[in-house]
Amino acid sequence: MFRKDSDDEARFRAEVRAWVEANAPAALRGSSRRPNPSETRAWHRALYERGWSAPHWPREYGGMGATIYQQVILAEEIARVGAPALHPLGPHFLAPALMAYGTDAQKQRHLPPILTGDVVWAQGYSEPNAGSDLASLRTRADLVGDHFVVTGQKIWTSWAHECDWMFALVRTDPDAKPKQAGISFLLIDLESPGLTIRPIETIAGDDELAEVFLDNVRVPRENLVGPLHGGWKVANHVLGFERVTSANPYRCFMVLADIKRLARANGLLDDAGFRDRLVEIELDVIAHAAIFNHLIELAAAGKPLGADASIIMIVGTEALQRLCDLLVEAAGPAAAQRGPVATPDGPVEVATAFLYHRHATIYGGSNEIQRNVVAKRVLGMN
Repeated sequence: MFRKDSDDEARFRAEVRAWVEANAPAALRGSSRRPNPSETRAWHRALYERGWSAPHWPREYGGMGATIYQQVILAEEIARVGAPALHPLGPHFLAPALMAYGTDAQKQRHLPPILTGDVVWAQGYSEPNAGSDLASLRTRADLVGDHFVVTGQKIWTSWAHECDWMFALVRTDPDAKPKQAGISFLLIDLESPGLTIRPIETIAGDDELAEVFLDNVRVPRENLVGPLHGGWKVANHVLGFERVTSANPYRCFMVLADIKRLARANGLLDDAGFRDRLVEIELDVIAHAAIFNHLIELAAAGKPLGADASIIMIVGTEALQRLCDLLVEAAGPAAAQRGPVATPDGPVEVATAFLYHRHATIYGGSNEIQRNVVAKRVLGMN
């Protein structure tokens, strides 16, 4: 919307569009929830074989070495047909951290199966009483010889019960001041003895989340990423990406299209009050897309995002929730049904979308925390 493709980018977009339309699995298109890793394994393999499972990775690691604009084009064209993005925890969160902080042995072992989708990763950050205030985490890792002995609990761990490994933040120095200085970043095999995983059913009716219990789990010292007690820096490398991806405007545009589909079917487009609310939220989404485009330009110029990642998360996730509120209004009494609502332009998921996106303003650090980040780093408030 805010930048015209170059000739090379236009050719790449046409290539991606044709391939995605022909190869994206019909069963995965148009869902308002994220499919689980088992459901997307074949889709991941297809993208890998096409060379597109990790467009942002350097070629030396098997990636495409794509420009930031090529990455956006690929994401846009996948979203355009309603196909799911790949689960980001391995390719987008852990892999860049390994490239920046991992040892050669860690890269050689873990990057290839992330690229192919043969190994799926979970993220072990949040704990009971340590979610947005992540530095308060209490999961303990004591270095005993050549192993860490890990005891504690992680929660809200996406698809942990379907994953093979988990990258986790653990406390290795309980007396460190500030608290962030005593945290380390570990890679944990989810088949390890002493580890129990229990799925959590969400209000949307799926079991995307899980809690992980660690009881004297032995983790080889070679699975430490970055320096001992230096995991906070590695974690922030991951969180900046999570906050930006959480606010990608394609989700907003998809819900906006569903609202218009329902409004046409219900005659609500003839209602002046509803049209006013629809125009207002559409302008908000366009403004959000402009901010997102600005962040892409900063990234393309090699500039750090800093607090920009917090701003885009606040704007994007709150717009998404306002859209879901209007989606429910557009559906009327049918919004209460669990299944899709039928329209002449195709079915629309209403209740599932509304419930699923309730957590948008929480993951990656709640929006209250993001406002604190902006207040301190942008406005200089203490």
